[in-house]
Formats: sequence, structure tokens, C-alpha cells
Amino acid sequence: MNELVERVDDQDRVLGVVDRGEAVRRGWLHRIATTICRDQQGWVLVYRRAEDLSRFPGYYEVSFGGAVDVGESYQAAAARELAEELGVHVAVRFMFKFLCQGEAGPYWLGVHEAVITGEVDPDPQEVAWLGWMTKGELRQAVQHRRFIPDGQEAFGRYLASQ
Repeated sequence: MNELVERVDDQDRVLGVVDRGEAVRRGWLHRIATTICRDQQGWVLVYRRAEDLSRFPGYYEVSFGGAVDVGESYQAAAARELAEELGVHVAVRFMFKFLCQGEAGPYWLGVHEAVITGEVDPDPQEVAWLGWMTKGELRQAVQHRRFIPDGQEAFGRYLASQ
């Protein structure tokens, strides 16, 4: 099944609706929403992606997200992705967006934050491992494990915005 997204310009204005795969293949800008999850003490939720995913299998990541659907806001997409990937329904707060050059091509990335206070129920088709890390532990993990570069750029910008 094709995933439809809005093709956008360098100002994030909608140009039309296209297949996401085609947008990636042709380097067309589209929208992605992601959320960095933390607890009330500031620990960050980190996960390892499932091995059979098409993009970055087995890599570690600090944000949860995916494509923004046609007609959907960044914030609505971020909340939907958290529900799908973590089984949680929590408020997400829009932090910022930026034009990410991306490992697989350029896209607009809307970065959000969510505070998780309860249990999570990760989708095993997406998440192979999940754990909480302090920012110091995360800095160490990045030195020894494969993390998605786009997520690391978003996380660095997130930390700088605090």
C-alpha cells in the first residue's frame, strides 16, 4: 500500500500529494514528525529499531516518528506515531522544525517533546529494545552503538533549544 505525503517546498508550503517512496527516490521535500520522550527526571527514552525494518534496521534512536499524513499537522502526526509505536496517548509539545538533509534525502522535520509518566507498550515490529538513559549515558552509548544520524542531529538541536 502506498503512503501518500504532501510534497512541500523549501519554505514548507504544500506543492501537491505524492507517494512517499517516490518523494524519497526523487529527493522531494516532504514532512516527518518526531518526538523525543523523557520522564519527569529528564531521562531520555532510547530504542533499537527492529532488524527487519527497511530503513536503518538495528540502529539505535532517541526519537519516535514517521511521515506526516496528507492534511495532518506535525503535532497530530507526532501523537499518532507515539500511539502506534509505543502504545501511549500523551500530549506532545511542538518544539521546532528544520530542513533536515537526511541520510535518505531531504525533508522537513518537526521535532516534539513528550513526558512519559506511565508504562509503554512498544510495537515489536518497530522496536527491538527500549530503555531509559540519562544524557550522560546517552552520550556514551552514541560512542559505541550505531545511532541514526538524522535523529542525532534532531536531538542535538533539541538539547540546544533547552
